[in-house]
Amino acid sequence: MEETKQKIMREGFTTGACATAATKAALTLLITGEEQTEATIYLPAKRYATFAIEHCNMENGFVTSGVIKDAGDDPDVTHGAMILSTVSWTEGTDIILDGGKGVGRVTKPGLPVPVGEAAINPVPRKMLLSIVTEVLDSFQINRGVKVVISVPNGEEMAKKTLNGRLGILGGISILGTRGIVVPFSSAAYKASIIQAINVAIASGCDHVAITTGGRSEKFAIEQLPGLPEEAFIEMGDFVGFTLKQCKRLGIKKISMVGMMGKFSKVAQGVMMVHSKSAPIDFNFLARIAEETGVTGELIDEIKGANTASQVGDIMWEHGFKEYFVKLCEYCCRHAVKEAGGDVQIDTSLYTLKGEKLGSASLYEQ
Repeated sequence: MEETKQKIMREGFTTGACATAATKAALTLLITGEEQTEATIYLPAKRYATFAIEHCNMENGFVTSGVIKDAGDDPDVTHGAMILSTVSWTEGTDIILDGGKGVGRVTKPGLPVPVGEAAINPVPRKMLLSIVTEVLDSFQINRGVKVVISVPNGEEMAKKTLNGRLGILGGISILGTRGIVVPFSSAAYKASIIQAINVAIASGCDHVAITTGGRSEKFAIEQLPGLPEEAFIEMGDFVGFTLKQCKRLGIKKISMVGMMGKFSKVAQGVMMVHSKSAPIDFNFLARIAEETGVTGELIDEIKGANTASQVGDIMWEHGFKEYFVKLCEYCCRHAVKEAGGDVQIDTSLYTLKGEKLGSASLYEQ
């Protein structure tokens, strides 16, 4: 039998990790006067990474350092982009973080960053603030620092993203929850899903919980304490693929646990939920609202919403709890159909903070 070797997809780094490394180099130069050629940081993925510094200079009290983003084998519009950090001293002891040219600014609600602020997401923001504190502490310095992240050509790059529709104007977002980019488009990731299902079966499981990522997996573990750890499977964006493989390999019950953004797509019947695969259909979400008794201005508000999470906030604030049950029912219906029937599907929907919004269950032969 001819042995085929599967290409191992190369991981890359997020814009947030690159910005953090550039900031460490810039602040170190500001303090020591010594040009930096590399910077090592600790990633949220719980490992260290060293970045080459491509650009590092001081002028009139401002230091700018740059890191070229390497996205690995993941298709990413920011691959090869220069991520710059400009650091300077300020009055007082506060750390000020902002975005410069090529970094977008938030103009609509419903995102994890407040309106008016630079589109630097919460985890990168935390990484940046932490690295400044770490460097200052290492030199026993108690001074205020301003950090401005910029991306040359970021405005052009943003035209190839959903930023404009989301109300992020003027450039790209500084993103990343783990510091690394995993190539979700790869056959290797699908192979890992199959392997995880096989491990679950080998451990005696006929009930698995499938989640889109680490956060939703945490919610699933809390919801289903009776399941062994082998039963929890991260499917990434491959919802349809995972459902079919679970059915093919003999799983009898599948619990899907996730959040509004990706599960709103599943409710539409979209089974590949990457941000580039299909937009969220706000007219569809409005129709579900009408089915649960919502009328008038709230329907228009849903149709004009910025994100699925914002729709969830609107429904929750106005007491339409049944809305989330209905959404879960749609998820179950499409999931059972995708799997080919004869399997029980449960769907649970959570907020980003882990509050359960609703759930539903369906079995069809």
